[in-house]
Amino acid sequence: MSDGYVKTSTDGGIATVTFHHPKSNSLPGHILRGMAEVITAAGKDPNTRVIILRSDGEKAFCAGASFDELVAIGNAEQGLEFFSGFAHVINAIRKAPVLVIGRIHSHTVGGGVGLACAVDLAYALVDASARLSELAIGIGPFVVGPAVERKVGHGDFGLLSATPATRRSAQWCEQHGVYAQIFESIDALDEHIDAHAKELSAYSPEAMADLKRVMWRGTEDWDTLLIERAQISGRLVLSEFTRNAIAKFKEAAGKR
Repeated sequence: MSDGYVKTSTDGGIATVTFHHPKSNSLPGHILRGMAEVITAAGKDPNTRVIILRSDGEKAFCAGASFDELVAIGNAEQGLEFFSGFAHVINAIRKAPVLVIGRIHSHTVGGGVGLACAVDLAYALVDASARLSELAIGIGPFVVGPAVERKVGHGDFGLLSATPATRRSAQWCEQHGVYAQIFESIDALDEHIDAHAKELSAYSPEAMADLKRVMWRGTEDWDTLLIERAQISGRLVLSEFTRNAIAKFKEAAGKR
């Protein structure tokens, strides 16, 4: 548990996938693999009617890629393997024949924004800001980019990508399609997610699967596209700029 976990539970056709890492729910490779595996398994289970994706803890929903894992990448092949983890999670969500609801209980950064955009519906707390931070460390939001652009559009994806130091408010995210709706309290957020998940679980599985395919029309090339994007990030993470930037972020975090 000290290195994080992914767990799943199912009740009444509702599969809840929960991830956690002690460093602000950052995403090392084993967490990404675990998320992709359990989402895929839940989607293949004929008893699953809807999936909820959430994280544990009271801090960030997701702090994005694990800095510890990024600095440990020693070559382009390792970089490709790590960033492909994000591709596999997004594609698992995309291919699941049921709707995936995201519970965004706090701020989200980098790859966490990608998760919030990859789910079919993201419901968030009123102070759940979002920041697409990758460019600040010399990488760029290449793998999660298609999921973000699909939700916010080309222009706002460019804005988010080019302003990596700027946190966008939950209100901005709601207005621009990242979040479907925001709520004033955790209780209200959870009550809404629970009610909507139960509503969806009563609908026709066949109709839901067809709806999911329609909603994701035009993304059929993502199995290859996201891996191609992972190659770009895997190459850039080896740069001196990225190494120095991550070291500065870790030093600053250690002084807080």
